[in-house]
Formats: sequence, C-alpha cells, structure tokens
Amino acid sequence: MAYTKRDHYDEDVTQELAQNYRSILEKIGEDPEREGLIKTPVRVARSIQFLTQGYETDPAAILNSAKFKEEYQQMVIVKDIELYSLCEHHMLPFYGKAHVAYIPNGYITGLSKLARVVEAFARRLQVQERLTVQIRDCIQQTLNPLGVAVVIEASHMCMQIRGVQKLNSVTTTSAFTGAFLKDIRTREEFMHLIGVKLH
Repeated sequence: MAYTKRDHYDEDVTQELAQNYRSILEKIGEDPEREGLIKTPVRVARSIQFLTQGYETDPAAILNSAKFKEEYQQMVIVKDIELYSLCEHHMLPFYGKAHVAYIPNGYITGLSKLARVVEAFARRLQVQERLTVQIRDCIQQTLNPLGVAVVIEASHMCMQIRGVQKLNSVTTTSAFTGAFLKDIRTREEFMHLIGVKLH
C-alpha cells in the first residue's frame, strides 16, 4: 500500500511563502533548482505555518471546553510540559519545559487543557518572558483560581548556535498570581514539587 501524507495548509499562503523562501535561497547564494532544494521552499512554507499555528488557537476556549464545577481547593500541578517555540528576534527555536499550577476556586479544567494552553501560546513568535505571563494570565482570567504559578526552563538556539554560542545555558522564567504570590509557603511548596521526582 502506498504511503500518503495528509497535510492541511492554506495553499495560497503556502505558495506565497514558498516564493519568498525561494528568493532567500537565491540571496544566500544557493540554486533553488538543484535536486535537494527544488521542494524546499514549499516544505519550509508548510513548516513555518505549523510552527506558528498558535495564532489560530484560542487558549481561553481550550480551558472552557473542559471546565467543571469542583470544590477541590488544593494545588493542581502539571509539570514537565514539553514546549517548542520560535524566538521572535531571530526566528530560531527555543525549547524546554513548562511547569504549571493553579489552586481551584470552584472550577477545575481538564489536565490536558493546561498543556494545550502552553502549546497554543508557544506556537507563536515569542520571547520566553511573555510566554510565561501569557500562560499565567490566561489561566487566571479564565478559571479565576485562588492562584496560578508558571515556571519555564528553556534553551535558546539563538544563544547556542550564534552570537554568544553558550551551548549549555538554560533560561528560567516564572510568573505567579494570588496565593502563589502572597504566601511564600505555597510558592515554596510549588517550587519543591516541580523540582522532585515523584515517579
């Protein structure tokens, strides 16, 4: 049986982007007609659409799609959420993990929805600082919990393969609301739990 790959992209956008990428290949001294590059402009055009698909996603709608009344008022943590994003300054990838927690205030959401919110914001041109705050604010505004905590640890290829070229550097950002901001014990519990291996 033949292999068929199914991609769903806006064909007009793909062709317009492909023309631009073809021009880029020419400007850097490549021959876009050589065998290895003939399909590269279209491949890259589809790739960039995939990597920035978060612009077409509503993170609040993701949380609301699985929002349930529940009287649980203890910390809910989803840690080690893999994330991949593009630095808006050089359009090079940064990648790492997000740790997200909230303390419900009458409503909970599906656990996978927290990871989907991370994905929705990460699949845009980003800076790590803004990404951290966007995730926090979306959860706070949509679920109105007693507090939200977000920590992101990421490696940036713009620092690893160009510029300063520090391969092992890791950037950590954090953002808190409510109980995580006001109560140092709550924040310390969160930081402890994301740092230990319980499984």
